[in-house]
Amino acid sequence: MQTYYPLFTAIPLAAAFLNLLLSKISMKVSDYIAFLVTGILAVMSVKMLFEAPFIYAVGNWRPPFGILLVSDGLSSLMLVVINVIGLLAVIFSFKYMATYTAKPKYFSLFMLMIAGMNGVVITGDMFNLYVFLEIASIASYALVGFGTGKKELEASFKYLILGGVASTAVLFGIAFLYSMTGTLNMPDLAQQLEVIGMTKTVGFVVALFIMGFGLKASAVPFHAWLPDAHPSAPAPISAMLSGVLIKALGIYTIMRIMFNIVGKNELISAIIMFLGALSMVIGGLLAIGQKDFKRMLAYSSISQMGYVLIAIGLALKPGAELVVATLALIGGLFHLVNHAVFKSLLFLASGAVEYRTGTRDLEKLGGLIKKMPVTGAATAIGSLSIAGIPPFNGFWSKLIIILALFRGGYWIYGTVGVVVGFITLIYFVMLQKEVLFGKLPESLSKVKEAPFTMVLPLVILAALCLAMGIGYMAIEGQLLDSAASALLDKMAYMNYLIGG
Repeated sequence: MQTYYPLFTAIPLAAAFLNLLLSKISMKVSDYIAFLVTGILAVMSVKMLFEAPFIYAVGNWRPPFGILLVSDGLSSLMLVVINVIGLLAVIFSFKYMATYTAKPKYFSLFMLMIAGMNGVVITGDMFNLYVFLEIASIASYALVGFGTGKKELEASFKYLILGGVASTAVLFGIAFLYSMTGTLNMPDLAQQLEVIGMTKTVGFVVALFIMGFGLKASAVPFHAWLPDAHPSAPAPISAMLSGVLIKALGIYTIMRIMFNIVGKNELISAIIMFLGALSMVIGGLLAIGQKDFKRMLAYSSISQMGYVLIAIGLALKPGAELVVATLALIGGLFHLVNHAVFKSLLFLASGAVEYRTGTRDLEKLGGLIKKMPVTGAATAIGSLSIAGIPPFNGFWSKLIIILALFRGGYWIYGTVGVVVGFITLIYFVMLQKEVLFGKLPESLSKVKEAPFTMVLPLVILAALCLAMGIGYMAIEGQLLDSAASALLDKMAYMNYLIGG
């Protein structure tokens, strides 16, 4: 797979432009191209899980002078999340996006977003990380406003402005790093920062990165764009934004830079843990009062990303025992993957409900389990998973994070994790009551199940929620350990520079 590694970005980039040309012949071609490309990428990403870590020097220019692509446990895990969820979102889009105009443009933007996210997770160069981050971001701005309605355009504009602020902060951080070190190669940066240490300039760069990537991850207090963007975007894009984009552009970049480049630090650890706890509480409390199906899910994403951030912060603590740091990081990574699965499931389910009922207003829904049994069952499984009910996957990741916090001596944060878990259960029980059970409104008496191409991704994701919960031990041993090791072993990452 080493030879084909650049294809993770080359294939979707080429498909984005080819799609616009070929769709002039037939609109249906767009569906086939999107399915073929995401299918190939999904298969390639699964194969990457069985590859040993390697580097790819573009043009055979050896680092630190050439462009470096890095494959390790973390990048392989992220590639699977991005491309498998991307494939399912494309399948869902076949029927769902038929109600929109300019479907080929939608799929071209979708391919650009996939290319950008893949590029972010495989690059070993800060400049290219910024370039791919911008490709994914700009595509997502357009996709949020794809409906071109007043609310959609307003949400897209807000996302564009705040996303631009985040990108500017990241760009300034990269510029400061280059002025200090004369390099943007990540392993080379890690080596040089080991010598420079945590100076005031480095601290300022870290602050810029936490703000920039924290905004991409929708962490409180940088979350203002997300509650409007998610409800306004088409359902498959909401699934990609919440299930994948905030992780690839936000959480992943924070992990890669703080662990592999900057290194463990007491203050950074405390800041990220605090932001994580803040996101958990505020996101959870704001979700309770929502009456819009997708808006509730959006606030829930903020809360759930708090669990991941607090786990990352704990693992970054220099004095933390190795077993505690490893436990926290495995829990955080597992919750990242779990959230991609059950939140994508819930957003796609909300799209299926809206497709058939014409509304997302929880007060106008009810009793849909009778009319849409498959969508209803999938929604129930997704709700139980995110609420942390065994034997579904969300239970294990939350449990591991909370146990790591208690074992690390963070009793207050651990208690917050438990309380937020109960809050999550409350609003997802309310969601099921409002949507699935109760009295079916007269206006929905003729509602029927969503089309097959919309139901299929729901079934697959619901099955994954159960399978990942039951088969947690296999996942932890095969996937999460190697991803956690890639982060915790900074020396191994630096050695990519000379190890080749």
